[in-house]
Amino acid sequence: MIGRPSGDTEWMERHKPPGKFAFLPWLFMLTGDVQSLLSGELPLPWLGGLGVLAFAAMYAWTVFLGFDERRRHTHDPLLALAGLAVVTYALSIGYGGDWALCFPLLSLATGIVLRGEQRHGRRLGAAVLFFAGSAGLIGSWRGGPVEAMTVGYGTLLSGFITAAILTLFETVAKLKATREELARTAVEHERLRFSRDLHDLLGHTLSVVVVKAEAVRRLAPRNLDAALEQVSDIEAVGRQALTEIREAVTGYREGSLATELDRARSLLEASAIEPEFRQSGPPLPPQTAALLGWCVREGVTNVVRHSGATRCTVEVRGETDRIRLEITDNGRGNAGTGNGTGLKGLTERLAAAGGSLTTGPDGRRGFRLVAELPVDSESGEERG
Repeated sequence: MIGRPSGDTEWMERHKPPGKFAFLPWLFMLTGDVQSLLSGELPLPWLGGLGVLAFAAMYAWTVFLGFDERRRHTHDPLLALAGLAVVTYALSIGYGGDWALCFPLLSLATGIVLRGEQRHGRRLGAAVLFFAGSAGLIGSWRGGPVEAMTVGYGTLLSGFITAAILTLFETVAKLKATREELARTAVEHERLRFSRDLHDLLGHTLSVVVVKAEAVRRLAPRNLDAALEQVSDIEAVGRQALTEIREAVTGYREGSLATELDRARSLLEASAIEPEFRQSGPPLPPQTAALLGWCVREGVTNVVRHSGATRCTVEVRGETDRIRLEITDNGRGNAGTGNGTGLKGLTERLAAAGGSLTTGPDGRRGFRLVAELPVDSESGEERG
């Protein structure tokens, strides 16, 4: 689920991934070798001291480059790793003994540099196996079979385990980032859906209430019964609007084309606009009918609000491969000149269902809204 962290994410939040400084204390593995140099047990101690300093510097530099996201994917870490390998072979072959412990550190640095990326997977395996084999051979030559097995095995494990641990942390971090992005996208989508539904619902409902309230004001002085009938309609519209808003909030509203056509007729008649409705073709799938219901609601509301028309025609025509809804009026040709939110929302809904919305003046006079959908389409709400 989007809002619930996975077990890997919870584990990661409790355990921070190791950073570059976490791998520097492993240099203390060479403490015995440094003591041998200081005690004079080895020939050319000054050369060995320079070798140890060079190894420590190259090791630290390689680790730092392996954690530097800006330079990690360049050749710099590979060059540093190559330099570290040269120093490791020189010290191990030249002095033998415990100096073979440089190989596990070399393998560890290899795991850091070559971790994670698929293109480096084979390089990592080949490099670690080569270093482990070298450590075993040099340990056997300069020490014995026990030392060879110990150093070789340690070299093999250090590289693979380091790469696996760092890759695990980085993978979980990417999954967490992806989960958060999906959560943000879901929230944005839900806000858009709610904003769009609220506009469509309230825009139409308030238009009906305003028109019928004006009718009450006109009728009350001369025909009280007719005015009370309009008041009853306002009450019914208000109750229906409350139900629709609750359904829109929970995301389960499914409109009905037949219901919207009835409401559109009532709204047009109350606005002194002559309605003409035509419908042909086979029965519509529920989702298609719901989507066309939104179109009727928005289109007729715009006619009442902006057109100044005296006649409005709504035609639903089912064809072989497409369903066409057309709303026309004989007004001033500006039935689509509102704030644009409703028509924009309809365009998005229809596009998501594979359909289209076309609006514009109808010849010299009036306005036309045409919505088309594939016969087997589903509403954008379902596909989104």
